[in-house]
Amino acid sequence: MSFRKKLLIQSGFIMDIVLMLSIGAAMGWLASLIFAGRGPGSFGNIIAGLLGSVLGYGLWGILGVTLGIGMINTILSGLSGSLVIIGIVNLFFPGRKVDRLH
Repeated sequence: MSFRKKLLIQSGFIMDIVLMLSIGAAMGWLASLIFAGRGPGSFGNIIAGLLGSVLGYGLWGILGVTLGIGMINTILSGLSGSLVIIGIVNLFFPGRKVDRLH
């Protein structure tokens, strides 16, 4: 395999990782808006989204399941994992009373 082909394969893998982590962080941020005042907070939801996207991407890959072609597979596998983990994390953190100044 030529050096150029190896470099192209590695750059595609790196782009998949960056995309997957971006999706996880975005899902965590959206979860913090949806679960406002409940759950682990914004930072906790972002971390849960990141971990979930890595877990989803890895688990679907190990099982040999593809959810699409190319970047669509990366997006959907990261999205599915992050949504599951964020949902589970928010189940374990009961609602907090948030005092807001009006």
